[in-house]
Amino acid sequence: MEKKLFVTVGTTQFDTLIEAISSKEIMEVLSNLGFTHVTLQTGRGKVQPKDNAGDKNHPSLTCYGLKNSILEDVKAADLVICHAGAGSILDALGCNKKVLVVVNEELMGNHQTEVAEKLAKEHYLHFCGISSLSDSLKNLDFSNLVPFPPGEPEKFASHLDQVLGFS
Repeated sequence: MEKKLFVTVGTTQFDTLIEAISSKEIMEVLSNLGFTHVTLQTGRGKVQPKDNAGDKNHPSLTCYGLKNSILEDVKAADLVICHAGAGSILDALGCNKKVLVVVNEELMGNHQTEVAEKLAKEHYLHFCGISSLSDSLKNLDFSNLVPFPPGEPEKFASHLDQVLGFS
């Protein structure tokens, strides 16, 4: 049975996430978790891992930069790993997917951590940094997540407003 992971960085560049996911260590972790296919959406990044068919120890890997819509990939995934961009998070939560947000700790002065913490506190998703990605994948319990309320983008906007101090 196929088990699919979709990784997205949106329209940004987050090469450290792409490098981490496509590393031998993480690919082995993903294989041990039963993933058979990984699709990487690399945005404007410079790192473009080569597609491969996989083997018994590694999932197959498909990679692309940008396309008009990623919703088909999100819908096909069993797990979505994304950067902490609001659009990427909302796409995944809107499709009722298990979500692991990886915060780009290299960005200064952004509010990604606050957004991820707020949504994790409400049990909509889990989050981590690059340094804890492997352990997070091995140990996180996605069964404790609750569905994001459908059709309520204003609730997400309200979360963002609270995090950013606008309300």
